[in-house]
Amino acid sequence: MSNVYVVGVGMIPFAKPGKHAPYHEMAAVATRAALADAGIGYDQVQQAYVGYVYGDSTAGQRALYEVGMSGIPIVNVNNNCSTGSTALFLARQAVQSGAVECALALGFEHMNPGALGAVFADRPSPFDRFDGATEQLVGHAEIPLALRYFGGAGKAHMDQYGTSLSTFAKIRAKASRHAANNPVALFRSVVSEEEVMAAPVMWPGVMTRLMACPPTCGAAAAIVCSEAFARAHDLDRSVRVKAQAMTTDTPAAFEARDMREVVGFSMAREAANRVYEAAGVGPEDIDVVELHDCFAHNELISYESLGLCPEGGAEKFVLDGDNTYGGAVVTNPSGGLLSKGHPLGATGLAQCTELVQQLRGTAEARQVQGARLALQHNLGLGGACVVTLYERV
Repeated sequence: MSNVYVVGVGMIPFAKPGKHAPYHEMAAVATRAALADAGIGYDQVQQAYVGYVYGDSTAGQRALYEVGMSGIPIVNVNNNCSTGSTALFLARQAVQSGAVECALALGFEHMNPGALGAVFADRPSPFDRFDGATEQLVGHAEIPLALRYFGGAGKAHMDQYGTSLSTFAKIRAKASRHAANNPVALFRSVVSEEEVMAAPVMWPGVMTRLMACPPTCGAAAAIVCSEAFARAHDLDRSVRVKAQAMTTDTPAAFEARDMREVVGFSMAREAANRVYEAAGVGPEDIDVVELHDCFAHNELISYESLGLCPEGGAEKFVLDGDNTYGGAVVTNPSGGLLSKGHPLGATGLAQCTELVQQLRGTAEARQVQGARLALQHNLGLGGACVVTLYERV
């Protein structure tokens, strides 16, 4: 088993649907950026894992053929919102197992405006059990399902712990302050807690529009390699994958009758615990986190599933400022999905890009000073969760 280093990262600025280049062009630009960052050519990549949710089969080949046609294995990956980090998981696994010495993980997404929806209506939905549980637990069939999933999880936290709606607004306002320093974020305007609360109501008492991430298009990529490969080609070995875990749902997702479980609370907690155990560290050792804030509600419950605060302690964590600069751990210095955007297939690799820059000390105005351990959390309903720990060497 070999050390695995992230030697190159690249991404393009994310954009609203209709305001972007075709998917293969976006993907090619991100891939070339990662290769240039690593200082290698595409001919040195031995395998590629390419993630996207909305696209036809072998779109990964279509994207990478723009960069080169070297005949390497190209594996297309679709794991909903955790697609990008699943591609990274597979690339890391291929290198760590010794199957290859250098692999590419690429993610991209060309999304349509509006709420997410099914593409194939003539067959059972992979979300039918999730939809059924959501209908039983929260109802509100007039609200789009994604809002019901994560708004319902936030409401469960509010009902159990008395969490205020304004706490979710504080999370969104924090995201905007972080994104203001990120040149590739979709939304860079700072919004206040009061502006978030005054935004159009999506679910009375539960969510306003600014608490949800926007549909986004974009691409991001990472190059991972073995220590021997990095040494042989004199590549930057300052960031390595210290531990990584991927989990899927257990019966608790439906048997607990809790919307937090439906959206993957235990799935994320198990992945995080595996990573902490494998790395020999605890959540108190983490300096910076990029977590899956598709809604402000999911950011709040993820503080607890990742062990950044005790269960029931997320509101205090926010009110004490422990989720930002000067607090216990900086969460989503990029602005997160809420402000940076969420092109499903690219999100996990954009998170990787941010954390690699943080550990290299090249994040400029977003820099978390002295960052040594960085945690990534990327979750997709249906479901899968990937948690990755990066270490500055």
